[in-house]
Amino acid sequence: MKLQGKRVGFAVTGSHCTLAAVMPELARMVAEGAQVIPIISPAVRDSDTRFGTSSFWRSEMERITGHQAIDTIVTAEPIGPKKLFDVLVIAPCTGNTLAKLANGITDTPVLMAAKAQLRNQRPVVLAIASNDGLGANAANLGRVMNTKNIYLVPFGQDDPQNKPCSLMARMGLIVDAILAALEGRQIQPLLLVLPEKGQVTGG
Repeated sequence: MKLQGKRVGFAVTGSHCTLAAVMPELARMVAEGAQVIPIISPAVRDSDTRFGTSSFWRSEMERITGHQAIDTIVTAEPIGPKKLFDVLVIAPCTGNTLAKLANGITDTPVLMAAKAQLRNQRPVVLAIASNDGLGANAANLGRVMNTKNIYLVPFGQDDPQNKPCSLMARMGLIVDAILAALEGRQIQPLLLVLPEKGQVTGG
């Protein structure tokens, strides 16, 4: 199993339309032998949307991993001192979370987890899902791409005609991106050509 014995923090943020796409990848990590702890942002913890209720997504992540979700800054704080994770994954990583991470803002449990992981000089893997990745957030994307110990799941424009600034990671490459990050490598190629409409979730 590719992730046997690895401790993975798996954080989700408020790209609610993408949550269904990352659940199979969460299950895949567990199947590959990882011990996975879910971490949820306030947007996921507190919001019921047409894509599912907050209680559904929380229970689904806890069911798949067998662990209670970290859902507050206070419960995320020990990640650093206790060195809880070999790797932290943020999938989906919204533009809001991306911007805060790039500018040193720590106001959610997901960002606290990222801060703690980087403090320990351990890898953070981002799976971008942002409508403004090539707009207002382009500068922040460039900044994190050049930040030590931050790695990205390969991504591309998911709907260039209707949403030319939108970027979406290929979620099916999360495990491969993790394996590369654990070796200190950025998986390549980083930039992908995606279908004109809809997200690619396969590897």
